Amino acid sequence: MIAPDQLARWQRVAPFWVSLALLPLAWISAAQGGWSVLLLPVVTWYLFAAADGVLGLDTENADLSATDDDLFWYRAVTLIWAPLQFVTLFGLIWYVTATDHLTSFEKIMIFFGMGVISGTVGINYSHELMHQKDRAERWLGDVLLAMVLYSHFRSEHLLVHHRYVGTPRDPVTARYNEGFHRFYPRVLKQSLISAFRAEAAQQARRNRPWHDLSNPFWRYWALQGAMLALAFAIGGWSGIALFLVQAGTAIWQLELVNYVEHYGLTRKHLGDGKYEHVLPRHSWNAAQKASNWLLINLQRHSDHHYKPDRRFPLLQNHSDSDAPQLPYGYPVMTMAAMIPPVWRRIMNPRVKKWRAMYYPEITDWRPYDRHATPRPR
Repeated sequence: MIAPDQLARWQRVAPFWVSLALLPLAWISAAQGGWSVLLLPVVTWYLFAAADGVLGLDTENADLSATDDDLFWYRAVTLIWAPLQFVTLFGLIWYVTATDHLTSFEKIMIFFGMGVISGTVGINYSHELMHQKDRAERWLGDVLLAMVLYSHFRSEHLLVHHRYVGTPRDPVTARYNEGFHRFYPRVLKQSLISAFRAEAAQQARRNRPWHDLSNPFWRYWALQGAMLALAFAIGGWSGIALFLVQAGTAIWQLELVNYVEHYGLTRKHLGDGKYEHVLPRHSWNAAQKASNWLLINLQRHSDHHYKPDRRFPLLQNHSDSDAPQLPYGYPVMTMAAMIPPVWRRIMNPRVKKWRAMYYPEITDWRPYDRHATPRPR
């Protein structure tokens, strides 16, 4: 008989394994075709949005004294996802390119759906893994990013985003009034450049040239090349094309989330190029229960930037007195971000309220809106 404390522990852990239910849907889409090719985007976006509305908010916080043993089953889902995604992705390439019951449109939609989960879940899990000290976990994170051809995200996130979030030096911080369709091409270019420069600077500090083999970009390129080569070996040029549909969709999903997480939020400039320390107020927070299960508490983003070394079960929820709150979870907010007038109607008043609440002494926000370094007054 299961002890009551063990049962309670399993009840807390089990919801975070919900992402595994998405993988069979990819195979159902491939086997059935037709309307089933819409299963993954519909479930991931709309079903979880509806579940958020039904289940409401989760504002309870975990005990920060939890040990590694206490967190084992939380960690396990992030560890097994990489091999499961690998088998699903390349298994689908083999199956879809060899079958004749699917139209070209259906094949594209299947890999669009695959990209929805490799971006929504896979890149999110890589984000959790890249923050860990364990080398094997970081390698699994690299494998997940290579599957979507976005390996530089690790360098950009750890060396640039966390250091410079809410300042002009962070490409990923969406500017006030910057629509997603302007943000997206900008961040694709600038995040790659800033990641490469950050790693080159790391090499220079060690008295090494940028092309030294210790630069992780060599590993990134090798892993990405291996993924493309495998896609070609399994499915030829069709395999490459479908792999690219999946990767492009995943990157789009990631950058939609990046856009939402910090839109319009800036750290106060203190003069001489210095900014205040990162606080929970510099990220949008969301406590929606179902989407936090799917995204392993990514929506507790305020705490993640405040304490980046915390594993996802220990991330704390911050109330509206400490951090700005999104009105809905990421599934709804990312859909709104695709329609800039809707997004501005929802978010611009909230940004203005945030400014008045935390920085009433700043009367001219134009330099911040341009992402220029404000001049000391």
